[in-house]
Amino acid sequence: MDPRFNNLEALNWLWAVLAIAVVIVLSYKARKADLRRLGTASMARRITAGMSMPRKRIRSVLVLVALVLMVFSLIDPRWGVRYREVRQQGIDVFFVLDTSRSMLAEDAKPNRMLRGKQYIEDVLETLGGDRVGLITYGGQAGVAVPLTLDYGSVRLALDEIQAREGRRGGSMTGDAVRLAVDSFTDEVEDFKAIVVLSDGDDMGSYPVEAAATAAERGISVFTVGLGDAAEGGRIPIEQDGQRRYLTWEGQEVWSTLKPDLLQEMALAADGAYIPAGTGNVDMATIYEDVIADGSGREIETARIEQHIPRYQWFAAMALLLLLIDSFMSERRSGPSSSEVAYS
Repeated sequence: MDPRFNNLEALNWLWAVLAIAVVIVLSYKARKADLRRLGTASMARRITAGMSMPRKRIRSVLVLVALVLMVFSLIDPRWGVRYREVRQQGIDVFFVLDTSRSMLAEDAKPNRMLRGKQYIEDVLETLGGDRVGLITYGGQAGVAVPLTLDYGSVRLALDEIQAREGRRGGSMTGDAVRLAVDSFTDEVEDFKAIVVLSDGDDMGSYPVEAAATAAERGISVFTVGLGDAAEGGRIPIEQDGQRRYLTWEGQEVWSTLKPDLLQEMALAADGAYIPAGTGNVDMATIYEDVIADGSGREIETARIEQHIPRYQWFAAMALLLLLIDSFMSERRSGPSSSEVAYS
């Protein structure tokens, strides 16, 4: 079956579930102690006559199991494979990944940069004949992998991209696009694309002008917006071995997705803006239907293997348990002992 888990960091949420379980157990014990202090056992039974303790415990168990299932949904489990016939477009594409500090914001889980890496890996699973390159940029752009058909080397490079690369100040999106334009290796002006994965932050590097220059050379630019455009997210940092959040003038910094710049870049280079936001879009299908279809030439078809996401199974089971919990009453179904006594 070969199960895969694409976000094992989410297992840390199990500690929160454990803490909730401990609180529930302690609350039961505290309630018992309070009832003992009231007086006799008959008085305690009379107070709790209308309450079904077994049902109360079942509701607690349902909530805890639902939380565990949610955690398993977050780790993005995948097993089983499906096969698809895809067109081999024969295009050259550079993925340009923003690794600036704002990409550490956790509004897109586990954070924007890791979500962008996962999107690139999802596309790599579907490719058959496209040459792929990888460029990363923060304060400075660099070619991590030149154009290649060796997708394994791209995956290795993605694995080696760490959050520390995002700790250099500023995003120079325009520089990264210009580097990608200059890194294409043949003189054919068509069948080329640049895919920028970013939250839209830029430090005056003229990215729209860079995208327009790419278009003049027959290169389409597609942009993928990562993050929440409304509320955004805080930027975690490590100080003195402790996890903290980036501050400016005593206030925590909240970074938001800036879609306008990314939309302008795509418009200037005959591409498209893909508002991934904080969701989990099917980037492999978007690549096939939008990016490759609009930029490449059809050569032949290939049968590719994709691992099937199963997170929705766990999310559905968690939702079902929470619905059962919401409809379950903690009151006894029959008359209480006190009601029988006084009837």
